[in-house]
Amino acid sequence: MSMMSDGLRPSACEVDVTGLVSMLILQAASGTPSAILDWNNNFGDEPDKAVVFHCSNLPKHFLETITMSYQEILAGTVGKERTYGTLYGRIKAEPATYLRVSTDDASGRIKAYAGEGRFTDDPVDTFGGYGVVEVPRLQELLRFICRNGFEHHVVMSLSQTAAAVCEALEVYLGWDVHLHGG
Repeated sequence: MSMMSDGLRPSACEVDVTGLVSMLILQAASGTPSAILDWNNNFGDEPDKAVVFHCSNLPKHFLETITMSYQEILAGTVGKERTYGTLYGRIKAEPATYLRVSTDDASGRIKAYAGEGRFTDDPVDTFGGYGVVEVPRLQELLRFICRNGFEHHVVMSLSQTAAAVCEALEVYLGWDVHLHGG
């Protein structure tokens, strides 16, 4: 999955079809690979920072250091020897755009949220593909995500393309889009 996404053929795990659509959109907007991540944990006492993580299918384009290892989460179920090939590494400290496309099944509409932040070089000790992302008014964004039924996955690219993405989705496709901080 990492090699496919790095080669601009996005690949999303957990059968996340709308996550894959989000990956395609960010890739088209930035001309670079996109990655699916989990909004994971707050970062210490800093309300505008969070740990983002995936176990890891991140394209190598994202990572400042790369080690190939075993997929620790699945290893407990299928056996360690069947999970080799996972990339471990820290995401580069660079600007970022995030996007999540989802469906509102009750209204029969497509919805999305997007915004910009940056990956930091704050230290974090974990496995898989990971980083610390700083997003202005992050707690407000997380409340929006929860109150509006968005999934735990978010797609990010190492770019700053949120305004263009939102305009394309709203104006040309008629989707309901929230531009955080916009």
